[in-house]
Amino acid sequence: MSGFIVIKVGTGVLTRENGTLDGASLVRLVTAVSALQADGHSCVLVSSGAVGAGVSALGLQSYPDDVETRQAAAAIGQARLMQRYETLFSQFDLTAAQLLLTGTDLFDNRDRVTATLRRLLRHDSIIPIINENDSVAIEELRVGDNDMLSAKVAELLGAEQLILFTTVDGLLDANGTLIDEVRNISEVAGLVRDESGKFSIGGMVSKLQAVDYATKNGTQVLIANGRHPEQLPALSTGQGTRTRFWPLDHTTPGDP
Repeated sequence: MSGFIVIKVGTGVLTRENGTLDGASLVRLVTAVSALQADGHSCVLVSSGAVGAGVSALGLQSYPDDVETRQAAAAIGQARLMQRYETLFSQFDLTAAQLLLTGTDLFDNRDRVTATLRRLLRHDSIIPIINENDSVAIEELRVGDNDMLSAKVAELLGAEQLILFTTVDGLLDANGTLIDEVRNISEVAGLVRDESGKFSIGGMVSKLQAVDYATKNGTQVLIANGRHPEQLPALSTGQGTRTRFWPLDHTTPGDP
């Protein structure tokens, strides 16, 4: 598979239990994304972790509930996060480009956002890194969460694939067994609960909402374990340990 691949990585993958950035996890992620880029793919990274990276500087023990503290944590954490990304990607001769977006950007300024992304992606040495602009966004301007943000970015680019990295191997059935393929999302909607980690927002419910949006717009979606990003090459071909969701209009030989 070639073309655009959007990779969303959750806060639980990038931070430790106390909310500080997990340096080893970042190194593994950047190494894997860099290898995928070197193989000829155009990668866009939608990265959570800004608020989680900032909570420790404010002396917090959990994800902040009030808007002001959450935005303050994001302002601190986003700078820390991008500094680490730039340092790590530079070791692979890649440049990190930051885009902070709000809901308004994806509604009123869609063409401008798309043009900027495509301009960046003309250079195979640049990795666009996108996050919601949590330090200033108010409820009316929010995208929702980074799962949905990544699905909308995939739509803007006409991405062939969206990979949602989380802290589990994929979607599990009622017996705890990994579901390999999903062709109709309505068949698995009842398997998930609305829960998330203490330093993050989106749980599996938000991921399935993003999956629904992306697959309806023609993008294949994989949910996989971001603690094992070394399987990115396999995931880019639809393999590896994951749950794969087929686009709504997908057909294979023998399908009716």
